[in-house]
Amino acid sequence: MDKQNFRMKIQKFSGKIQSNKFLGSISNGLMLTMSVLIIGSIFTLLDSINITAYQEFLQSTGLKSILSIPPSVTVSLISLYAVATISYSLAGKYNKDGLTAALISMMSFLLLTPMGLMEDGMSTGIGTRWLGAPGFFVAVIIALLVSRLYVLIVDKEIYIKMPKGVPPTVEKSFASIVPGIIIATIMLALRGIFQTTDYGNVHSFIYSILQVPLTNLGGSWWAFLATTLIGSLLWGIGIHGTMIVYSVMAPIWTTLRLENLSAYQAGLELPHLAPGGVFQATYITIGGSGATIGLAIAMLYATSKRYKTLGKLAILPSFLGINEPIMFGFPVVLNPRLLIPLIAVPFINVSLALGLTAVGILPRLAGIGSPLGTPMFINGFIEGGWRVAVFQVILVLISFAIYYPFFKKIDVEAYNEEINAENAKESENVILEN
Repeated sequence: MDKQNFRMKIQKFSGKIQSNKFLGSISNGLMLTMSVLIIGSIFTLLDSINITAYQEFLQSTGLKSILSIPPSVTVSLISLYAVATISYSLAGKYNKDGLTAALISMMSFLLLTPMGLMEDGMSTGIGTRWLGAPGFFVAVIIALLVSRLYVLIVDKEIYIKMPKGVPPTVEKSFASIVPGIIIATIMLALRGIFQTTDYGNVHSFIYSILQVPLTNLGGSWWAFLATTLIGSLLWGIGIHGTMIVYSVMAPIWTTLRLENLSAYQAGLELPHLAPGGVFQATYITIGGSGATIGLAIAMLYATSKRYKTLGKLAILPSFLGINEPIMFGFPVVLNPRLLIPLIAVPFINVSLALGLTAVGILPRLAGIGSPLGTPMFINGFIEGGWRVAVFQVILVLISFAIYYPFFKKIDVEAYNEEINAENAKESENVILEN
């Protein structure tokens, strides 16, 4: 009874996290930026392939300068995209016009972003530094703050109301004027306040006080060990642990990845040992949550028909990082007999990956972020070259070695059940024939 109550409390708590409008908007908003990030990452990879003949070809044909353009308008401007998509998502959760909220949030973000002199020394412009990874936390804060403020103003009906018969587009345009003016005034006041401080602007303040400490903490050994353990435990009691962990860690992990990607693009030393979700997907959840690729392989050698069939169905998706057929079809969730490998395999994976990366045996991951469905080994090669791909092979073998003995006991029981069922059916047929 106590265990049941504990599980219910955990499920209730995780449900609140998943249903939280602010965390959900951050997660959904970042998902909307995925296409932009992938496009930028692909061209970064094409521009950075370290083959002398290939680089000489790019230089001689002029393709080098062309390939550098997509990353500069995608990854280097990710905060600008994120402030719009997160704001759009949050306004939608309050049933308000997401596009208007996104535009006002972008305006607010730019109002807080410092301007400087251009190369001609006469005109002014906005530099790209705070529009990229360094401005990411400000983008998240502004998106949530401005969207919520916009919703509040609209709910109070503080806007210009148009007569009936006015086209919806015109009505929305006029309705956004007053909220936009109010929010812009607040942003300008904030800008003026921060200009009087030693930080000079809100970006420098948030980056120094919040972003740097949180990214250092979120990218630490202890953070990854803790989130890996928590995610596995949540899966064990029937809760989508990966989603819960990502909902909380998304801003920090995205920043880690983008900073590594920016450094990779510039040919600099990669700053972070474990660049967030990319590190998790490459090593910790190889083959899907719980690193169940070893279980999928074990099922190919099953003696029972049910698990052999499931293994054939699950093996290919598992190599693509999709393991729902195993998690819910085996099942792994709410299965105490598989709780030990469910916890042990990801924990061993993250411990080995962190240790080997720290001592330089494994390279730091570039943060390219292969899209979901990229086959394992290929995503490892893209992120860190052949050493990462080879290490992924080792992780698959470790997963198989740990899952197999637990699976074997379950498989033998299932096989005996099938044999007994067949014998019972044959006995019934004999009785009917007589």
